Amino acid sequence: MIDSHVHLDDPAFDEDRDSLIKSLGDNGIELVINNSSDLPSSERSVELANKYENIYAAIGVHPHEAKTYNDKVEERLIELSKNEKVMAIGEIGLDYYYDNSPREVQKEVFKRQIELAARLGKNIVIHSRDAVKDTFDILKEAHEKYEFTALIHCFSQSVEMMEEYVKMGDYLALGGAVTFKNAKTPKEVAKKVPLDRLLLETDCPYMTPVPYRGKRNEPKLVRFVCQYIADLRQRSPEEVEKITAENTKRFFGI
Repeated sequence: MIDSHVHLDDPAFDEDRDSLIKSLGDNGIELVINNSSDLPSSERSVELANKYENIYAAIGVHPHEAKTYNDKVEERLIELSKNEKVMAIGEIGLDYYYDNSPREVQKEVFKRQIELAARLGKNIVIHSRDAVKDTFDILKEAHEKYEFTALIHCFSQSVEMMEEYVKMGDYLALGGAVTFKNAKTPKEVAKKVPLDRLLLETDCPYMTPVPYRGKRNEPKLVRFVCQYIADLRQRSPEEVEKITAENTKRFFGI
């Protein structure tokens, strides 16, 4: 399996990071994509990718940290992007749930990073929370201007929105939330999304799937996401695993 969205540079892994990464293969995980939230975590993601063969990196500034984005940060991201294991710009987007950065700043920085990704020939990984319309409108306009593909991670929007993204050629990733008892919308999306546009993720150390909810999330737990989606679709987990792994490699160019 491939876990398309991890944060293994997070302090939650400080005690056992090395042993956890070295045990990924033993736990059925072929590779993971370490996503970033700001410039320091982008640098850490690249360091991890350089150190471990089974880690690739996405670099960028999360909407929470949009207020930290400037020309100097962008120059450093361009520098980091030259590393052969940097596969995408992410995670970037909009988050109106917390408003840790002003909304207008988030939108401006989101647009700048999409344009940056297009210039660098990279795809983008999207974080969107409580910002459905603005996220979609910005992406739709950007698709008309630039050449790129988007992955909406931790997809929590409606089936109708999923269909709109698929029409634009984009992908989506589902993680632990799909296993939560009250998460009706992700379950509906999991049943109906075209399998060739679906990726699996943990978003570890966050969003731990059932039956380990409340504990630290890890890449190996992506198997519970895979099994749950397979059951919803009445497919074998092996088939879902194979297709989503192929999709991940295609999207990230691995």
